[in-house]
Amino acid sequence: NDMAVLFVGYPRCSTSNKAQKWMDGQGIAYTFRHIVDDPPTASELSAWIAASGLPFRRFFNTSGRLYREMGIKKKLDQGMGQEDATELLATDGLLVKRPIVVGDGFVLVGFREQDWAATLL
Repeated sequence: NDMAVLFVGYPRCSTSNKAQKWMDGQGIAYTFRHIVDDPPTASELSAWIAASGLPFRRFFNTSGRLYREMGIKKKLDQGMGQEDATELLATDGLLVKRPIVVGDGFVLVGFREQDWAATLL
């Protein structure tokens, strides 16, 4: 399987590490991108949200400290739109749910092995 895959993760995140180990174990080639050192841009996020078919809220790292400190759930519940949300996500990689895998025609957010297997294998 020779598809070019971008893996956006965070080395200190156990879920990212688990997902990377899984990909390595399946022999899936990918390019690693550090979500904090090289965070996704608003335009990348917009494209990824569209390709994922998921609501944009799913791209927030809801268990992160910043998410809580900034009161983002409340902002979303009060009707923050996708454009404002992607601008906000682009300000700090720690706000973005990880890992994200971007391939040709698909985007996976968070690591759920059965979903990843269905898409990548």
